[in-house]
Amino acid sequence: MKDRDLENNQNAFRDQISTVTDEGKRVWIYPKKPSGRFYNARTIVSIFLLAFLFGAPFLKVNGHQFMLFNVIERKFILFGIPFGPHDFHLFGLAMIAIIVSIFLFTVVYGRIFCGWICPQTIFMEMVFRKIEYWIEGDANKQRALDKMPMNVEKFIKKTSKQIIFFIISFIIANFFLSYIIGMDQLIVIVTDPITAHLGGLFAITVFSGIFYWVFSYFREQACTIVCPYGRLQGVMLDQNSIVIAYDNVRGEPRGKIRKNKSRDDKGDCIDCNLCVDVCPTGIDIRHGTQLECVNCTACIDACDNVMDKINKPRGLIRYASKNEIDTQIRKIFTPRALGYTFVLILLLGLISFLLINRTEVELTILRTPGILFQEQPNNKISNLYDVKIINKTFDEFPVTLKLENIDGEIILIGNENLLVESQGIAEAKFLVILSKDDIKTMKTPIDIS
Repeated sequence: MKDRDLENNQNAFRDQISTVTDEGKRVWIYPKKPSGRFYNARTIVSIFLLAFLFGAPFLKVNGHQFMLFNVIERKFILFGIPFGPHDFHLFGLAMIAIIVSIFLFTVVYGRIFCGWICPQTIFMEMVFRKIEYWIEGDANKQRALDKMPMNVEKFIKKTSKQIIFFIISFIIANFFLSYIIGMDQLIVIVTDPITAHLGGLFAITVFSGIFYWVFSYFREQACTIVCPYGRLQGVMLDQNSIVIAYDNVRGEPRGKIRKNKSRDDKGDCIDCNLCVDVCPTGIDIRHGTQLECVNCTACIDACDNVMDKINKPRGLIRYASKNEIDTQIRKIFTPRALGYTFVLILLLGLISFLLINRTEVELTILRTPGILFQEQPNNKISNLYDVKIINKTFDEFPVTLKLENIDGEIILIGNENLLVESQGIAEAKFLVILSKDDIKTMKTPIDIS
């Protein structure tokens, strides 16, 4: 009976997430401050990503923002290239390519996106958590502060932290807004009197409150409860997916280091529990791949530091697949991974072809159906045509039509000037008038520019 109870306790992690008790109450996580080569690498990557996030709205190409996602007006700019409703097929293909690439990287490398690129992880671990360590100290000091009765020290630390958290959340919300309405428009709103944009101020305050609530309270629950990608990983991973894994072959059986006691019958894991202490989602990676794991590498750094101290090789916890740990053979390109790769290459090839051949203006000219040529004075004849012009840029421009390969005249019907608005479509009818002497065959080709 005792053995069965022990086994049930060891497998209890399979029945519930680590941040919720049996009664459904929240378990607050106090992760120990990580340090190590992976943490340093993630910090560098985060600095570059944050610099791009906060710098891109100020970059301009041809007078327009470098990146813009104006869903309201259906204006999009990616790396200086404008896109509009007429390019919906490109957006559709791009979204499919992104989804396939996420599947591919998840199948091969697990949740590497979550640990290294996801905005939730970057802001939480590289911004808000660092501020929390700076104000309240490491995990033990945070626990002690929370248990401490309210006094001047606790009031100052807690209040200052929350104020800083909200200010940063407000800044983040404004920069996200700049990607929707544009930085120029945002600066106008910020510099105008508050009374001129009360609705906008209310909206940005609500979004700031949401960001503040997520990063100050909800935290890892966003990854384990809300994020659909975390839920999907269970069906995308397989035995060959490279995830953050504990080498149970090398580490078991565990055993603490005891003075004057041999460890010949023990594995390399000394059961120090530091891999659990640094985990921002509170799991024990030694139980294997779990829903809550975001592949943040904190447990790798913690374990490597311990291995260095006890003169054991690093890599007890490392990037590895289940099959690699069991067989010591790494197999990345499985049939499923090759299939995703092939589909992704096809999609990227198609998108590249369409982008290379994409023009800023589309012009279509067709003869008006049901209309025959007409006799005109001075030995001339005319024919009626329909013109359709699609402007894919964010600038309006006038259009002039003229004949290139033959003498003649073009007359716009009802419009002396044809103006095409930004991301707009202009349609008109026009007459082509030619001299009968210039028409030698039944079908005379004409070039219009």
